[in-house]
Amino acid sequence: MRIRVVGVGMGPQHVTPEAADALRSCDYVIAADKGSSDELLSLRRAIADEYGASLVAVPDPPRDRADPDDYPGAVRDWHEARVAAYETVLRERGGTAAFLVWGDPSLYDSTIRIVSELAERLSFEWDVLPGISAPQLLAARHRIVLHGVGQPVHVTTARRLRDDIAAGQTNLVVMLSRSLDLTGLEDWSIWSGANLGTSSEELVSGRVGDVLDSLECARARARESAGWVMDVHLLRAPS
Repeated sequence: MRIRVVGVGMGPQHVTPEAADALRSCDYVIAADKGSSDELLSLRRAIADEYGASLVAVPDPPRDRADPDDYPGAVRDWHEARVAAYETVLRERGGTAAFLVWGDPSLYDSTIRIVSELAERLSFEWDVLPGISAPQLLAARHRIVLHGVGQPVHVTTARRLRDDIAAGQTNLVVMLSRSLDLTGLEDWSIWSGANLGTSSEELVSGRVGDVLDSLECARARARESAGWVMDVHLLRAPS
């Protein structure tokens, strides 16, 4: 048995030659099925088909998404349920399986953690193939560098944004932003991208106070066009 964790960027056009070779070696792709409106499952299926692998859709266990007090605990429970579901498939099918990860497996994705736990229960070899990440795409689309000369960039989530700013961070890539609280940041600069690398891509940049409405409209257009939305932002304090 073997598992390959493959970063696929934002779709078939971002599959690197290394990732493509890995996919050709796989018998099937395991993918979470989040219901009839899961457009990303269709994209995973298209990638699997292109490289001759079947797709095994596994009903995704429910997760508390209502901002629970114990957020890490809720995610941990969800991951444990996923591990159990994937273990069942792997025991039944064996062979070489792939997990397709949006963006890059190293950044705000738990597939590596899940496969690590599976490796404690089952005997298999596994490896990780990198993909094009959302921050990379954001910088490329806006033709910018994510940080000043010799300066850091802080990668965080919308959930942690206010705490990170209070701690003194002034140059932040913000991911996982189902909602983005920009109150008090009107004089900051923002570079934003929704559904980067897809036909529903939307870009907005400028002074926060000047583009608030544009940000909301762009996100709504991306969701309406694709049926889903993933966005990422660079926020930078005034110099």
